[in-house]
Amino acid sequence: MEEIAEKSKEKKLGRFKELCKQRSIKLTPQRLIIYEALLNNNDHPSTDMIYQQVRQAFPTISFDTVNRTLLTFYDMGLAGVVEGSGNPKRFDGNLKKHHHFQCLQCRRIVDVYNEQYDAIPIPQELRERYHILNLTVHLEGICDQCKADGEQQEESECQSLL
Repeated sequence: MEEIAEKSKEKKLGRFKELCKQRSIKLTPQRLIIYEALLNNNDHPSTDMIYQQVRQAFPTISFDTVNRTLLTFYDMGLAGVVEGSGNPKRFDGNLKKHHHFQCLQCRRIVDVYNEQYDAIPIPQELRERYHILNLTVHLEGICDQCKADGEQQEESECQSLL
């Protein structure tokens, strides 16, 4: 399984390098490490999360450089922005068709793969009025971990009342 993930990562890095070349974007070590950090992070990182990670290898890199680079990746089609995630903006290196669940307590974002969501019909009046390019579902709620933590908290509060 790790071997497949590694091959996929190598393929994405190859595509990244090719796109940079096609668009005459200089392939700097900073851009490469920022892209690798995005690919290696399944937590839909914010600019700050990537910045903290990348600055270990490049202590002089600025937050603005990381932010502009991530936005460039978005413009190039190499990264997604998780819509509805609020501030700060969260990025997604997974470009496969998927949706998101975001916990309203811990703010964690999880990928959701569901063919039923992919098949949600777009109302006729919207199709006639607009040119729809993409449909994504953004679910919000309380994740299993926060729910379990909340139940434990309630249980301990009840016991302290006894």
